[in-house]
Amino acid sequence: MSRRKDNVALVCDIGELAGLFEKSVNLDDFLQNAASIVAYHMKAAVCSIYIYDAEERMLILTANQGLNPDAVGRVRLKPGEGLVGTAFEWQRPILEARANRNPRFKFVPGTDEERYEAFLAVPIVRGLAPLGVLVVQDPVPDYFDDNDARALATIAAQLATTIDNAKLLMGLRDRQAASADADAGPSDLRYIKGAAASGGHAHGRAVVLGVFEEQRPSRPSTLADFRRALERTESQLAELQRAMEERLADVASMIFSAHLLMVKDTEFSGQMTALIENGLAPEAAVAKVVGEYVRIFSASPNARLREKVQDVRDLGRRLVQNLREGPETTPDYRGCVLIAGELMASDIVKLAAQRAEGLLLIGGGVTAHVSILARSLRLPVVVAEDRRLFAVPAGRPILIDGDQGTAFIDPPEDLVRKYAELSAVRAEAERLGAECPEVATTIDGERVHVFANINLLSEIAVARKMNAGGIGLYRSEFPFLVRNDFLAEEEQYLIYRRILDGMGGRPVVFRTLDIGGDKMLADYPWVHEANPALGLRAIRFSLRNEATFAQQIRALLRAGAGADLRIMFPLVASVEEFARAREAVARCARDLGAEGIDHNPCPRLGVMVEVPAAVEMADELAREADFLSIGSNDLVQYLLAVDRTNEHVSDLYVAHHPAVLRAMKRATDAAIARGKPISLCGQMASDPRMLPFLLGIGIRTLSVEVRQIPALHKAIAAIRADDARRKADALVRMGRAGDIEAALGV
Repeated sequence: MSRRKDNVALVCDIGELAGLFEKSVNLDDFLQNAASIVAYHMKAAVCSIYIYDAEERMLILTANQGLNPDAVGRVRLKPGEGLVGTAFEWQRPILEARANRNPRFKFVPGTDEERYEAFLAVPIVRGLAPLGVLVVQDPVPDYFDDNDARALATIAAQLATTIDNAKLLMGLRDRQAASADADAGPSDLRYIKGAAASGGHAHGRAVVLGVFEEQRPSRPSTLADFRRALERTESQLAELQRAMEERLADVASMIFSAHLLMVKDTEFSGQMTALIENGLAPEAAVAKVVGEYVRIFSASPNARLREKVQDVRDLGRRLVQNLREGPETTPDYRGCVLIAGELMASDIVKLAAQRAEGLLLIGGGVTAHVSILARSLRLPVVVAEDRRLFAVPAGRPILIDGDQGTAFIDPPEDLVRKYAELSAVRAEAERLGAECPEVATTIDGERVHVFANINLLSEIAVARKMNAGGIGLYRSEFPFLVRNDFLAEEEQYLIYRRILDGMGGRPVVFRTLDIGGDKMLADYPWVHEANPALGLRAIRFSLRNEATFAQQIRALLRAGAGADLRIMFPLVASVEEFARAREAVARCARDLGAEGIDHNPCPRLGVMVEVPAAVEMADELAREADFLSIGSNDLVQYLLAVDRTNEHVSDLYVAHHPAVLRAMKRATDAAIARGKPISLCGQMASDPRMLPFLLGIGIRTLSVEVRQIPALHKAIAAIRADDARRKADALVRMGRAGDIEAALGV
């Protein structure tokens, strides 16, 4: 409509909302500024934000543009009361052309609702937790449309993270402290052999996350220095948030909001100020208050609050760093290798945004999705067990090798030079990757399509640079995992559309949500499972949560309008599961058609073959589906009953096991017999020793991590397809892994 701008494109540029932090002094001020901006861009007479108080069980008008300012804080509604309360109770948008004439709803005195005909309200929800309602109103009848409803839903989703963080922080004021973690013992380590989690090399100064450095500034700090440090910290965080929204728009929505809210929290900084005024040095005041918050956060029964421990520690370090303002100060973590305990996916993104050189994680196996995310962000990671690493002095030189899983404390100069040369060689190989053809070719002319696996929007540019033939696997759960939240339909639509546009018409395969197992979202009411890898995950989760599944499918269908849209369902174990998923797609397509929304009504639908049942049912699945894709990582895990992240049995995770090779050939034969395309994604696809087998059984589409594409092209070009077929026939007849190892040269 000409009277409004393109709301969807505008409001989903989170940079504008993120910028409100610079103008806001607290949560109420932020919400008031947000209400004003929404009213302006929607060209609405009224914009109101109601926040739900769970203890009082009331919706409280917290910010408003266009109504009587005296109503803010005074208007309180019960769930189900009036239009606002009804939208909250129903947990869905309410769009009324002439709301003041609708007898179904009760109008609440004091809100001036009677003056406005057009009404649009959307609930503000964080995960499954209702937080409030966002409302726009106008006196012109039928002023708002479905496009406005989708735009407002996206704004509400963006506001939800900030509101939830602020409510959590405000709830800390009266809690009791818990005991702090015990300190680790002294460290005299020089060499660590750990496990490789994310490739690459990193060399820099050691920083143990959560530990304040002992050095002091060249002159005593003052209260004025502390206040300048607060201002500088706020400015840095706001700029960092803006940069992240440009670089990682799909996973970085308000990712530094907890940091910003704490900086602006007068209770947080006020405690520090009071300690300084009473004679405590500013650095010590920061350490004391941060330590108190860490203990409170750690002791909280609220899972999302416990997740903020790393945020408050990181903020404390930044404040201390800014107190030591000077030319020698290095902002963020540039030049640093970080030593830390268990980190979440969102922590990995934050540390990468702050230019950490690499990570040394202590205390057990790293989860698969954290490892994959680190690789996407090009952040080298090594996992080690020795807790003495927590006592490595700050600033001590450290070098990690994420390819070999090794770390060196105080590495000798010749070793540092060697790794610098290796990094230069790697950079040159990536540069040459741009010269790869779109399709690889064997010696005897067999064409092999080389696709990319991606997890982040930022990898699209690299995939194009490497001339990937398409995207063979987009892991759609990563924005959910990093934000630790369920994304609204409109947010998903924008991500999926940018992926399709970014690939310029080349094929893109979207895998639907694969959460569950080791990929949990805190807001979902997970039931404890003794063996989550065999529990509610992937397609099982989607079919159990129809509303969440429908949001993703609708977003995919809308994004795929006019494009070659391919949707793939993970962990399918039966034809019935695929049929139910296919029907969900058809239902969403019918709904979108009835709503007059542009979409792709007939996407290609595929199945991931990654459990033994899918192998047994491969013929039937190939008959029903448009394509198959072998997920080798999970297929090996489930066939051999081996958790590849469990160090006690990881040596039993053998990709060339006879049962694995036979299962892969069986699935491939079924697809070829039915004339259906079949691809392979997973670590096996990039192993040059396994390539002759894969090509020999008939696989002609391989999907690998983006930066493995050049090496894969080179390996394919050295293979003769006829020889590969003969070798594959011989391998599947072997009954011992040792014989296969000898034949493959493993």
